[in-house]
Amino acid sequence: MKTTQALELIEKEITLPSPPAIAVQILNTVQKKESALNELVKIISADPALTGKMLQVANSGFYALKSEVTSIDRALAVLGTNVIKNIALSFVITTDLRGENQSSFNFDDYWRRSVTSAVAAELLIQQLNQKNDDIFVTALLQDIGMLVIFMQKKSSYSELLKHSTLTEQSLVDLENNKYNFNHQQVGSMLINKWGLPECISVPIGYHHNPEAAPKNNQQTAQILKFADQISSLYNEKDTAEKVRMLQGELADFFSLDQNQVRFLLDDVADKSVELLKSFEIEPGKMKPYSQMLQEANEELGRLNLSYEQLVIELKEAKEKSERLAHELKDINLRLNDLAYRDALTGLYNHRYFQESLSQELSRAARYHSSFSLILFDIDFFKKVNDTYGHPAGDQVLINISREIKKTVRPSDIIARYGGEEFAVILPETDATGVKVFAARLRRSVEGIITHVDQQQIMVTVSLGGTTFHPEQSEITKDHLIKTADRGLYMSKKNGRNQVTILVAENSPSS
Repeated sequence: MKTTQALELIEKEITLPSPPAIAVQILNTVQKKESALNELVKIISADPALTGKMLQVANSGFYALKSEVTSIDRALAVLGTNVIKNIALSFVITTDLRGENQSSFNFDDYWRRSVTSAVAAELLIQQLNQKNDDIFVTALLQDIGMLVIFMQKKSSYSELLKHSTLTEQSLVDLENNKYNFNHQQVGSMLINKWGLPECISVPIGYHHNPEAAPKNNQQTAQILKFADQISSLYNEKDTAEKVRMLQGELADFFSLDQNQVRFLLDDVADKSVELLKSFEIEPGKMKPYSQMLQEANEELGRLNLSYEQLVIELKEAKEKSERLAHELKDINLRLNDLAYRDALTGLYNHRYFQESLSQELSRAARYHSSFSLILFDIDFFKKVNDTYGHPAGDQVLINISREIKKTVRPSDIIARYGGEEFAVILPETDATGVKVFAARLRRSVEGIITHVDQQQIMVTVSLGGTTFHPEQSEITKDHLIKTADRGLYMSKKNGRNQVTILVAENSPSS
């Protein structure tokens, strides 16, 4: 899909968040030529927390200033308006776009990786002996499109992220296939909407494929890609393999040898840990690559780098294998559960009921024990659907299912038999027990009130049941179902909202 079409689709599919209020003030101020410095100082100084963070960063090892900076005025004079603007924007945006960590998306992990990318980009631009005051904030926000898509798509995007991790497929390709746009385009569009310059928004739109960027933005996009790869060393798995690939790429682009690459990676970790504290983000287990190698060396007892890397790779391969096995087990369990669950009520489905009844019949015959079966359905359910609508009917089914779960034992099996009909298998339950249970179930349903559009819906159920006894060796599964169903029919015929328990004959006849 062409870029213009993708942007049109984004506008339809995604509601782009507005920039934080302070960010708007900062952006508007720096666009003014007159009195911009004074106004910028006033905006930042008006927020004590922001001021403290700004001074903390200015005095950190990241900038290595010769003398301590004690005021925003001084920081502006030493670092310049553009740098101060971008540092302030970084703090404001990361503070505003935070959320509660979820199993599907961890905001702390996201911003930890983003800050590490920003640090890496700043150090990489220094390797080229070039000046780019915007590189830090550009790298920090390069993946902001992921954040925006997740906030809009939630579970749909979570599945995409998990699929990308499990299969190691390109997230951009998966996004394009599913949405016809990707997080690069969303991020670039957002940054442009916020009024940041094109030297920031355009490279963000190409940071996974810098060769496709406009010529004057290609180098910045390439820096972003390298910064993202370096960040992944400290925030993802498979470190040893990624370092080996990076060493060759960095050698080609920056003419760095192996030791220089290791020094660069260590510098990224050290400075990231320091800056993450300023952003109030826990650095986690981040440590310099040299320390990781040293730990591998201690484990192996040798100094040869290839052996050290081998240990890391073996360790990571084992962890990855265990992680994938665990995730595949979870997926298989979920798929198995989906195959046997009714989507609306969450109860077991007809297929599971049939299999379970066969197993229970075999078990009871083998161990000479009793079990009971109940079939019941909702009285005049068609009238509920016709009067209140099918969504209301669905809610009645959901509420009844929820109530039934409260009445049964952990060993009992409840299933949605079909439509408004349900089945309950009661292991180790004789004829007396099934009568007591069925009566309790009937009363519990009678007390359920479903609220729909300020109206109250109350329904009743008719029940039929039977019991398998150990001496009934000729009784079949189908005959048990027919007997319980006959009891259900008799309950309806005799006025509904009642229980009929029948004895399954030893020599069943159709």
